[in-house]
Amino acid sequence: MSYSHHQEKHYIHRTGWLRAAVLGANDGIISVTSLIMGMAASGASTHTLLVTCIAGLISGATSMAAGEYISVKSQVDIEKADLHMEARELEKNPGHELKELTHIYTLRGLTPELAHEVAVQLTAKDALEAHARDEIGIHENTAANPVQAAGSSALAFSLGALFPMCSILLSPDQYISTVVMIVGILSLATLGGLSSYFAGTSIFRGSARVTLWGILAMAFASWIGSLFNVTPV
Repeated sequence: MSYSHHQEKHYIHRTGWLRAAVLGANDGIISVTSLIMGMAASGASTHTLLVTCIAGLISGATSMAAGEYISVKSQVDIEKADLHMEARELEKNPGHELKELTHIYTLRGLTPELAHEVAVQLTAKDALEAHARDEIGIHENTAANPVQAAGSSALAFSLGALFPMCSILLSPDQYISTVVMIVGILSLATLGGLSSYFAGTSIFRGSARVTLWGILAMAFASWIGSLFNVTPV
């Protein structure tokens, strides 16, 4: 009997970099665009808007990188602590850990005899790996890399913030707020569609969700900015 290898396409391995990239780009577009629209509504000059955009890009990118690194590093530290604890238990109470693994497989639908046999074989192969995966829930496909996450967030935020910056540089002074808003909405719709495509979910729903929240953020920022009109009398 021949065996034809069939490899299915899954999306879970993209979780780490996709989450950081989408979050960074989304934040870069929404936060910087909203910032510019709020400043524009207050009557700020084109020069002020450009300086504000650059400052928002730099501070936002560094903040995203630092926040993402700290968040993911904390997750990694927790995973390491759990693995260290599990390694100690395997050394002190191997019999109890074997029963624990057997119980897990029994709850998943195996007969007690088969569950015990599976637990014995996986323990013999790599006990810590088996417990990390099936008891704690740590798997190599979902393991996060702090440096990769931080770099992805900073780069994605910077790329997202380039959209409002280019809008300021390329649009006439009297139409800056309108152009920034249109470019922001279109870029958010595109980002939502792309992220949904890579995640294997509905492109339309992903695009609509991101765009809607972006429009609300821009509208709120414009309203707040209009309360502080700085146009010379």
